[in-house]
Amino acid sequence: MKLEVWQLGMDIADNVFEIFDAIPWQQAGSKLREQATDAACSTPSNIAEGSSRRSEKEKYRYFEFALGSSFELQTRMLILQRRGYGDKEAIERLMPKIELVQKKIGAFMNALNG
Repeated sequence: MKLEVWQLGMDIADNVFEIFDAIPWQQAGSKLREQATDAACSTPSNIAEGSSRRSEKEKYRYFEFALGSSFELQTRMLILQRRGYGDKEAIERLMPKIELVQKKIGAFMNALNG
């Protein structure tokens, strides 16, 4: 059974790629695009890797990485918004998903800390 938080992270990654696919290279540049898509991929990747770990300490560490990546992604998307790049509505629909994945990751971390 796949974790709901992992599935949400995968959906977010898809959304980020779709947003950047529609932005001309000259507008957002390769650096911002690369950093945002890397952070989007890193979130579910770290959730998956953490879920495979046996110790709670290791699980927690990977969930910390996933949470950090989600905040990095959120910042990159805020930069897009501030610059007026990309589909405004698509970005506005994405931001609550990012906040939700952050809450879900935080809940997993709290459960691990017991």
